[in-house]
Amino acid sequence: MSIIDTVATSYLESLNRHQALFETMEAYHQESIQLLEACQRTLNAGGKVIWFGNGGSAADAQHLAAEFVVRYKLERGPLAAIALTTDTSILTAHSNDYHFDTVFERQVQALCKKEDLVIGLTTSGTSANINLALAAANDVGAYTVAFTGRDGGKVKDIAKLPIIIKNDETARIQEAHMFIGHWLCEAIDLVVAEQQ
Repeated sequence: MSIIDTVATSYLESLNRHQALFETMEAYHQESIQLLEACQRTLNAGGKVIWFGNGGSAADAQHLAAEFVVRYKLERGPLAAIALTTDTSILTAHSNDYHFDTVFERQVQALCKKEDLVIGLTTSGTSANINLALAAANDVGAYTVAFTGRDGGKVKDIAKLPIIIKNDETARIQEAHMFIGHWLCEAIDLVVAEQQ
């Protein structure tokens, strides 16, 4: 088999795995509705949505925070959201002076209020910096959500709402997280438009 044939087969195999996962996404409908309700409560109370993750999940956190602050589809005012992954001075100073495990926990302690919604993205559920930050948010009294995968890891016992994508492939888990995140943006747009 040539490299071209191998690559073509790989594409179709990846597509098949993606489609197989998305055939299960209806199972996360009720959890997604709970997430929307929590988000609505937060914004109505004057709180903000705090996002964070590592690697690709850091990029997803930034992406979703941007959709809130700027817009998704509908014209509306900005919605309060922040990604804890964007301030390189905080990330590098804290990791250098203390430890990377506590880099998000420290920011939550500094920025989080009980009215806030705190969303950690971890495909494994075992990322110490995500789990410590969500525990710190619980201490403040904020509502905590984990976008996770596999068996949920430790985070399933920390977040008030763990959304566990039952899959073992990181890329597929992240695709499911972004589907739910984009749906949340679309739903929030509709809710905000109705209130205006």
